[in-house]
Amino acid sequence: MPSCFAKFTMKNIFLTVLLLISSGLTHAGLLDEIQVYTDDINTPGEWGLELHINSTPRGVSKPTYAGEIMNNHGIRFTPEISYGITKTIEAGLYIPMVRGSDGNLYSAGSKLRLKWLPIQASEDGGVFGGVNLELSQVKPQFSQSAQSLEIRNIIGWKNSQWLIAANPIFGWDLSPGFTHHSPEFNLGLKISRVFSESVALGLEYYNGRGRLNNTLTSSMQDKTVFLALDYEGRPFNFNFGVGKGINSASDTWTIKGIVDVPF
Repeated sequence: MPSCFAKFTMKNIFLTVLLLISSGLTHAGLLDEIQVYTDDINTPGEWGLELHINSTPRGVSKPTYAGEIMNNHGIRFTPEISYGITKTIEAGLYIPMVRGSDGNLYSAGSKLRLKWLPIQASEDGGVFGGVNLELSQVKPQFSQSAQSLEIRNIIGWKNSQWLIAANPIFGWDLSPGFTHHSPEFNLGLKISRVFSESVALGLEYYNGRGRLNNTLTSSMQDKTVFLALDYEGRPFNFNFGVGKGINSASDTWTIKGIVDVPF
């Protein structure tokens, strides 16, 4: 019975993810991290350091407002410091930096986050869930609204071979003149399979609809699919992916990596 239940659960989650992808869910702004949040969380008192690195060899070059620094030909470096407060709560700080296509290096601002993961899978696998709150202070070259709030929901399931996760994300601009009752909606999806003791390979999908009350047409939505590899072992854990934009509103090619820096 447990085996049949696991197969049934995985089948339904897999079909749900495919349905979300096919429904066509824009993703814009500072690409300080390209990541689907899963059930990773620091233990109480544990510090963590990750380095997020991504680049856009070929992307959208036309700015949406005067002075905007686009992703095209740029490189983003973002150290992330994290700390486990309790078994279910983790805090984090992002310090994004950008090398623009002009060759200049920019400090993009800072972001504070708080992750709450009350539903955690057992060692044998199962369902996990929680939410990540993020408060951002970003410079005007990367966002018209300097302050913003993001609520990233975390939903997923895993066993010894498979990992499936979804991040429905709601974002609000907070700066005067840019506030809006209806949030931006973005979606991150991840499906991966373990191929060895240290390597998992799968797909990550990043997409958005614009504001909930003003959905963008499919051709204007940013849709990117990554082939992603996760490695856990020596000398450090990392995630590496190559992404392809699905339409002309998306960056054509994006390369990303997340390195878990050992202390």
